[in-house]
Amino acid sequence: MPEETARSAIDTFISAFNASDDSQVPALLSQALTSDVIFWGPLGRSEGIGAVERFVLDLRRHPAGTGTMVRCSEVDMPDEWARYQWVFTTPNGGPRLAGTDVVHLRRSLIDQVIVFAGEIKPLTS
Repeated sequence: MPEETARSAIDTFISAFNASDDSQVPALLSQALTSDVIFWGPLGRSEGIGAVERFVLDLRRHPAGTGTMVRCSEVDMPDEWARYQWVFTTPNGGPRLAGTDVVHLRRSLIDQVIVFAGEIKPLTS
């Protein structure tokens, strides 16, 4: 699968976090995800676009204000798996979260998302 196809699905998924209105989120997610998507997020495993939609809407309603999600790396794609780094920033210097997502693609859509939020600490001797 070409990296451009993966990049397109990933960027559409990320755009759901930045939609100008909550009502746009379902359509954006359905353009990026399979209906049976498996989402491994900070709160555990969930299935289906509805579960991902709830996660996206919860993050959009962050107590510090509506934040911005951006992909901040290239998409690295060995075969049908891809990974990329992202940053979520809330307004006015509020909380910032960074992480790495690993996604699996099936027929040009994401069917699995594994979210690794936060930095990985280096080994100490």
